[in-house]
Amino acid sequence: MPHAHHTAFESLSVSAALILLALIYVRGWIRNRRFDLETIEAWRAVSFLIGLFFIWIAIASPVMGLDHQLLTAHMVQHLLLMTLAPPLIWLGAPVKALLWGLPQQIEQAVISLCRHPQIRQLGKALAHPVAAWFGAAATLVGWHIPPLFMLGLQSGMWHGIEQVSFLVTGLLYWWPVIQPWPMVSKWPEWSILLYLFFATLPCDILSGFLVFCDRVVYPVYFPSSQPFGLSALEDQQCAGALMWTIVTVVYLVAGTIVAMRLLSPTTSRQYRTVESDSQPSAAPQTTRHSVEVV
Repeated sequence: MPHAHHTAFESLSVSAALILLALIYVRGWIRNRRFDLETIEAWRAVSFLIGLFFIWIAIASPVMGLDHQLLTAHMVQHLLLMTLAPPLIWLGAPVKALLWGLPQQIEQAVISLCRHPQIRQLGKALAHPVAAWFGAAATLVGWHIPPLFMLGLQSGMWHGIEQVSFLVTGLLYWWPVIQPWPMVSKWPEWSILLYLFFATLPCDILSGFLVFCDRVVYPVYFPSSQPFGLSALEDQQCAGALMWTIVTVVYLVAGTIVAMRLLSPTTSRQYRTVESDSQPSAAPQTTRHSVEVV
């Protein structure tokens, strides 16, 4: 029972934090459309909010309770946090909208922090495509090694660390692909196709192993093989097939968009530069500040 109360408290805390983040974003999106010539489109706001909703499903919804009973539910969490929510978040231009939505004092503090040389160096190192790729691959493979997988299931603290690591490395991985404001691209666009292709390899290896393995990799699911009429082995195969399918589809869509942009004679890559311009006194000076992270 204490564990149940602890889980309920965590769910409420995460839900409250996500709602607060959504409200700040919506406030910033409204102010951006009122005061900034470069407005954030409505579809981007919808994308961001759907991304937050996916995070809620993975961490604070009833799905969270099923991950101790079904490997498939556990895999749904990982896919939501690492593959689906991050690109939707970045497509929402969150940096610009959230800065517009913050109170001015907090906004200035965040901008000052981002301008700190050590913070900028850390951001550049973490968001480099090579580091982002290895970070995502190591997180994916590492947490599915049976001893670490069991640690995440048996410890609430390590389970939380596991979920955060999937979300953080997912956000870092998708940063070079989406290239949200205020990022300035430093790599040839064709390299993003290779980046996406190589990212599928660890996913394919892991999902293929789960699908074709003739034994249950995580024996913890033996006692809980009854939900939805699935045996432990069938649950494992379903989890692997789900991962294989979702990752393939998402990366294929992303790769197709990049390829179409490369091949289009009328659409060239817009390398964005963030400049400092003066604004009317009624508008915050957020979007014209050089908030350079990468």
